[in-house]
Amino acid sequence: MSAAPAFRWSWLAGGAAVALLAAFFLVLPEPGTRAARVGTAPGFLIRGARVFDGKRVWPSADVVVRAGRVEAIAVHLDAVNLPVVDGSGDTLLPGLIDAHVHAYGQALADAINFGVTTELDMFTDPALLREVAPARSSLAPVAHADLFSAGWLATVPGGHGTEYGLPVPTLSNPAAADPWVAARIAEGSDWIKIVYEPRGSDGTGPPFPSLDAPTVTALIEAAHRRGRMAVVHISRREAARTVILAGADALVHVFADQPVDAALIESIRSRHAFVVATLSVIDAFGGEPHGAAIAVDPDIAPYLSPEQRASLLPSRPPRIPVYLPAIGRQNVAALHAAGIDVLAGTDAPNPGTAHGVSLHDELALLVAAGLAPREALAAATFLPAVRFGLADRGRIAPGARADLILVHGDPTTDIRATRAIVRIWKNGAAVARRRYACDQTSPECDRNPSP
Repeated sequence: MSAAPAFRWSWLAGGAAVALLAAFFLVLPEPGTRAARVGTAPGFLIRGARVFDGKRVWPSADVVVRAGRVEAIAVHLDAVNLPVVDGSGDTLLPGLIDAHVHAYGQALADAINFGVTTELDMFTDPALLREVAPARSSLAPVAHADLFSAGWLATVPGGHGTEYGLPVPTLSNPAAADPWVAARIAEGSDWIKIVYEPRGSDGTGPPFPSLDAPTVTALIEAAHRRGRMAVVHISRREAARTVILAGADALVHVFADQPVDAALIESIRSRHAFVVATLSVIDAFGGEPHGAAIAVDPDIAPYLSPEQRASLLPSRPPRIPVYLPAIGRQNVAALHAAGIDVLAGTDAPNPGTAHGVSLHDELALLVAAGLAPREALAAATFLPAVRFGLADRGRIAPGARADLILVHGDPTTDIRATRAIVRIWKNGAAVARRRYACDQTSPECDRNPSP
């Protein structure tokens, strides 16, 4: 058998920045487990805000919050001696959920500074998950987003995910799938993440080996036997077809090499699978990065940490020929039109993206791809909560966790209004946004953030 053709493109996306800060995996703001001792935040009432509750828009409503949860929402509610927040002219949203990140370092603090109150991680050290997991079941005030995660991803020796110097447990054949999945669940993985990047029929592909289709199928089946979802990293249409037919619950990137066809749309739809778009990273590696524009947005720039700014403004990422931004948007539009759930995810902190801030860019990209602003907002609130089984998030409704954002203007008609953040609450407690008032190109910003 002849050797495979030489690798023909640069490859970095899908967690590339993990290696860059691997040493900082556990450098977190005050872990939520400490905050769990202080009880819940006092109640309050938000008066007269426009409310997007995750599914519908209330032109004007009052919302009561007590003990870290939404107690009531109605056109008018009595304050009953509660402090009142004036919401007139503003819009209240559920806390945003980024459905594809790689969390480490200050990720969770950076995320909440931009109203992202929950991050769904697709590859990180499970030690981080174990450290922060207790906070997500608590209603105590915390100054960081909550984290749910796949932990380690499923890949072959030398495959994608192993290039970052982390002790990723690998597997090579279907017989290894069941014990591999069992080990991840024992570590605390909330779902199983699989990498499937085979070479194409023309021999082109990434510079690393991939799991084969039988092993992917065995992993999916093992996850389902244990009551876990199996989500899959792919970058090309035919790989997507293979894993959907194998029973994958989700694609955690939209493919952008070729337009989606009717048969694949029907396969995804009939299996009730969903897709996390990650248009932000597809654009960055497809030659259309948005980081520089985001970094100078006046609603965003003052709140960027030096690490976020550095992640948004890298040297130009290498081009990945299968990441064609126009095709990615076209595929999102077609999938959405077919009734397939498309979720908002950024793949932060790959070059050109950053935790928290890039989700606002992703929302704009979803609207550019054809989603209505309300639909894009649902893709970052209600839909990820439903599809990942997060019962008390993504909604403003009685009993829901009071993760809330108040923004100026109306993002249900102008999606860019999500950037004009007025207030953030996590578990019903106000979050003091960190503002970086100094010259953010200077190392001094690292030492002088102001709340």
